[in-house]
Amino acid sequence: MTLPINLPVSIILYVILAAAVVLISIKLADYVDLIDKKTNIAGAFIGGVVLAAVTSLPELFTSVSAVVIVRQPDLVIGNILGSNLFNETILGVILIFCAKAFSKAQVGTSHLKTTGFTVFIFLLMILSSVLGIDYTVFNISVYSVIIIITYALSIKFMASDKTDSDDTTDSALTIKQIITRFIILALILVGSSVFLTLVTDALQENLNKAGINLGKTVAGALFLGVATSLPELTSAVTLVKKKNYNAAVGDLLGSGVFNFFILSVADILYTGGSVYGSNTSVGHRFSIQNIFSHITDLGSTGILTIFGTLATLFVTASLIIHARSKASGKKPIFVYRAMGFGVAACYLLFIILSSM
Repeated sequence: MTLPINLPVSIILYVILAAAVVLISIKLADYVDLIDKKTNIAGAFIGGVVLAAVTSLPELFTSVSAVVIVRQPDLVIGNILGSNLFNETILGVILIFCAKAFSKAQVGTSHLKTTGFTVFIFLLMILSSVLGIDYTVFNISVYSVIIIITYALSIKFMASDKTDSDDTTDSALTIKQIITRFIILALILVGSSVFLTLVTDALQENLNKAGINLGKTVAGALFLGVATSLPELTSAVTLVKKKNYNAAVGDLLGSGVFNFFILSVADILYTGGSVYGSNTSVGHRFSIQNIFSHITDLGSTGILTIFGTLATLFVTASLIIHARSKASGKKPIFVYRAMGFGVAACYLLFIILSSM
């Protein structure tokens, strides 16, 4: 189902929804920061699970809408992988411009485990989108089962992180008031997310009619992937301004793992097959003889997967360096910035190669 709106209207609606998401996300980040400072709950858990789940609500409901309403699984894979790459690019930009403050900040060790889980899931995505390997049981991919288990493990590690918040707060709001307002804003974010999927699908169709031909995966990565990552962007910026790097990093990395969990939910709900193989450009099954054909014919999904994996490795390296520098007392600011530029380069290369 595509909304019967023209190109100008679809663009205007897209911008309005994106702006609404930004404003809501700023307030959500404020409330999460207050929860972090008013309770003894691990900051990594608050950022990586609570805030990550809420800021990933757009990905959840746009992905569900994409497979249930508009029946476009390609939008889902582009949305999830594009959002993850964009989230890591946000972290990369933070490393570039806030390297000195990041080197001094308290950042939980559980984040390093989260990036390890993310790399593992990306390797599963390489099997499906690059090498064309996928197995289903009762129309559900085995990857979905593995991802759900991986996400549960990541929650366990983030909940056990005892890294303390750097600051306190003098807010007059009670915990009950903060949580109530947090839930209300989260529900508003849900409504905006569902409509955003429909508008994005209409925008992509209108662009095609105007001669600007974008595939569903690229449209999902550029329009849905960026728009649904605006909560993470604005929340991360807000938390960085408050010097709460632990929650900011947790939000960005936790959102990535939660996004993969969303992908498994979409796969379960999609009755047309596996969402992992629906957009694989390779038309033949994997074998030793045709590895080269797979690698040289990635398509937009494969390109997203490759650069998403590389970006995650850069982020992982920066967290390893941060953990070791805390122990040694060194502050390798130049290295942080180099890792940040590496992440940003991955996103730029994806844009360039996908448009060729």
